[in-house]
Amino acid sequence: MTGATLPTVEATQAFGRALAGRLRPGDVVILTGDLGAGKTTFTQGLGEGLGVRGPITSPTFVIARVHPSLVGGPALVHVDAYRLGGLDELEDLDLEASLEDAVTVVEWGHGMAETLSQDSLEVVLLADPDTEVRTARVQGRGARWEGESW
Repeated sequence: MTGATLPTVEATQAFGRALAGRLRPGDVVILTGDLGAGKTTFTQGLGEGLGVRGPITSPTFVIARVHPSLVGGPALVHVDAYRLGGLDELEDLDLEASLEDAVTVVEWGHGMAETLSQDSLEVVLLADPDTEVRTARVQGRGARWEGESW
């Protein structure tokens, strides 16, 4: 697992934009980090990089949002698993219906969203409480990401 230092909100969004260039339909990205670590900020950059309709906001109360592509690419399915009670509730969202055609991002998905695909990326965002500087670590899982460096 390797990472990057993200000193500003703009840097966190730029990191998401850069990662978007490596994604394709069917990819699952699992976002991990404490409250305020930048998960939605990262996803805003990712959505911009994918060219999807915005705005990208936290889906905490709606659980999942679909952002269609404006440029003929994959849609972005943005899920917030924070309020889900477990794997059964994640499965109830029927994400498999759009999985092959979209990039699926699951905030708070560690320990649940790995079941969506044999291949996934986990992005761990950590924020220093004193400086608010974020650190992002990316780890690929499965054949799709084998040999990739971050």
